[in-house]
Amino acid sequence: MKLHRHLLGRCVLAALCCVPVAVFAEGAPTTLGQIIVTATRTAQTEDQTLAPVTVITRAEIELLQPSSLQDLLNDTPGMAISNQGGPGKVSAMFLRGTNSNQVLVLVDGIRVGSATAGTTPIQDIPVDQIQRIEIVRGPFSSLYGSEAIGGVIQIFLRHAPGTFTPNASVGIGSYSHWQASSGFSAAGDKGWIAVQATHDQTKGINACRVGAAEVFAACFADQPDRDGFHDNALTIHGAYQFNDQWSADALAMRTQGFNKYDGSFSDSDDYATQVVGGQLHFRPDDKLNLSLRVGSSSDFDKDFLGGVYVDHFDTRRTLGSLQADVALGGGLLSAGTDWQREAVASNYAFTEDARTDRGVFAQWQRSFGAQSLQANVRRDDNSQFGGKTTGSFLWGWNFAKDLRVTASWGTAFRAPTFNDLYYPGFSNPNLRPESSRNLEIGLRGTPGWGHWSLSVYRNDVSDMISWDAALNLPNNIDRARITGLEGVVDGKLAGWDVRATATLMNARDDATSGFYNGNELPRRPRQSARFDADRSFGRFSFGASWYVAAHTYDDIANQNPLGGYALTNLRAGWQVDRDWKLQLALNNVFDKNYETAWYYNQPGRNVMLTLRWSHARD
Repeated sequence: MKLHRHLLGRCVLAALCCVPVAVFAEGAPTTLGQIIVTATRTAQTEDQTLAPVTVITRAEIELLQPSSLQDLLNDTPGMAISNQGGPGKVSAMFLRGTNSNQVLVLVDGIRVGSATAGTTPIQDIPVDQIQRIEIVRGPFSSLYGSEAIGGVIQIFLRHAPGTFTPNASVGIGSYSHWQASSGFSAAGDKGWIAVQATHDQTKGINACRVGAAEVFAACFADQPDRDGFHDNALTIHGAYQFNDQWSADALAMRTQGFNKYDGSFSDSDDYATQVVGGQLHFRPDDKLNLSLRVGSSSDFDKDFLGGVYVDHFDTRRTLGSLQADVALGGGLLSAGTDWQREAVASNYAFTEDARTDRGVFAQWQRSFGAQSLQANVRRDDNSQFGGKTTGSFLWGWNFAKDLRVTASWGTAFRAPTFNDLYYPGFSNPNLRPESSRNLEIGLRGTPGWGHWSLSVYRNDVSDMISWDAALNLPNNIDRARITGLEGVVDGKLAGWDVRATATLMNARDDATSGFYNGNELPRRPRQSARFDADRSFGRFSFGASWYVAAHTYDDIANQNPLGGYALTNLRAGWQVDRDWKLQLALNNVFDKNYETAWYYNQPGRNVMLTLRWSHARD
């Protein structure tokens, strides 16, 4: 579906302009007191953060009824998701116009994703395993190291809300789709534990549009069949308070499955993602907190064509970090060190199959009356490409009641992946890290009816790794300039809980020479907006979402257009009694035909009916 560019632009501009002046009915104020840790690696309330943050809670996940993690993340301002053929298929995130490999993803503080491809398989993480998500937008390599150019997404797994609480759910929907989940959480005086198991399977849709082979696009094959998948996941998460000074927590998650898709090199794969880790805390008094974290994450993938083995890529990360937070001089000083080892095992012979990275960082946070600041600096030393120093400075001023202005500057980088450096015949061991410089100014309001925010930013990315035709190898030859304006508003309107986000963005190739200078970066719509509204009527609830995205391109040459589209989703719930709830989600209500990646199909109108049970205690 093609949308008229000017009409879409006016819709997004209207949403942005109305953010600070929207008139909401009186109602319960939105609380901003929930704790955020991703923006500073320390605990602070959401209204104290100087960076733009989006938080998605467990209650919101169950309210929105997303079909996948990528659908849930699409509610984030500045986020664009591309998907290669429907449920379970490869999905990529483009946060604030950056590449899909320029966003760092953590699971309870542990870095996840493939060290070969450089991306995170978000399609393989079931939403029923998630307690909450924190999404920090902007450069944060000065706290976390490589990849945090566009932002950091931290996923927190399910944990115990209180006393023993079992739960279960089962859902059935279109395309022979069914889901099941069960688990329990329990808490005592000194500790808690949570266990959750999930199953998800569907016969799916035809992933790749017929005709791809003829135009040599997307999957490069014509296989008009249904491409399904099945996935099983298990999470165990717990914590224990030994005494007033010592505490510890631990987690283990594994998700694995089998996925079918279309392709001429491979058309199915066995996959698994695994995270294991733990953290030890020592807090002798209110002025000092020490934490030691160890963990590992693994990504396994075995590809087949017509049932015959083709290749495999197994990547493992082993991680450790030590951090000290010291109350000093009226502020908080945080300093620490991170260590990481990455290793690759494959049927292909990589020139190097392991590397290590050591990072040291320091952060200073301080409030001066109505003003606050956050300063970060970090040095990473990598066994493959040497050292990289990054820094950032964030400032905020509460210049009037319920109004805050913020400003920030920061640098970030992305390390070349194993594929970039050592993949046989298609790599360059002399690659340097990609670098970025970001400037941002924001304005926030927290009136009684909710909150709103506006942000404008510019991100210049240099030494981008692209294919160099002169060398017939990847090389640091590209640059990009990304400018954007984001608006968010949420609160109460005539009894409805509403949330609106809108983004205007210009992400372009900024190379001083070359064929693509000035072209739009692919799969980043210049305008996008989303509106959600939900309301309860006694035991019944009803909600709707509307998402609109402008046209974009699938390639840097801007030869293959992706049309603009608008999607409408509806949802309803019935609280049968205090333990049982029935939910219904109707997605793509108007059966729109659209693509987020060239020649890859997306689901039409589809439905999911879910029955949830959670034993409520008096």
